[in-house]
Amino acid sequence: MDDPLADPSHDITRLTAERDEFRDKWMRALADAENSRKRADRERRDAEQYGGSRLARDLLPVHDALTRALDAASDEQRAAASALIEGVELTLRELSNVFAKHGITVITPKTGDRFDPTWHEAMFEAALPGTTAGEIIQVMEDGFALHDRLLRPAKVGVSSTPAS
Repeated sequence: MDDPLADPSHDITRLTAERDEFRDKWMRALADAENSRKRADRERRDAEQYGGSRLARDLLPVHDALTRALDAASDEQRAAASALIEGVELTLRELSNVFAKHGITVITPKTGDRFDPTWHEAMFEAALPGTTAGEIIQVMEDGFALHDRLLRPAKVGVSSTPAS
């Protein structure tokens, strides 16, 4: 009659340990499910915000071409083909509105700004009197960001003039 299985206190101890093990597994599964839900929400938000980044990158040369076309037009050409120039301006404005609607911003550094490798790409360095090292001395091409992510850095020339 010394059967340990017949002892009710042994059963209670065994069942308590089993219950605690199942509770622990259940709590871990609950935490995993919550983490999966949060991860899925974050991935969904990222897909909404950044899912069109390839298309956006493909449209950047269109923006560049329209901007260059307007910059290249002389006063005589503007007078002779005012309707054409106006059409290009309207097209660029509409593209800019679509960019803004989808969170695309133009990065337009100015001469004299500090070079920031996060947003700028240095195309060359040159010692230019009257400037300090790390100062933007020329802007070749604007950059673009999609919300807080860089689509294309602004292409700039940077001063290498040492401090005197």
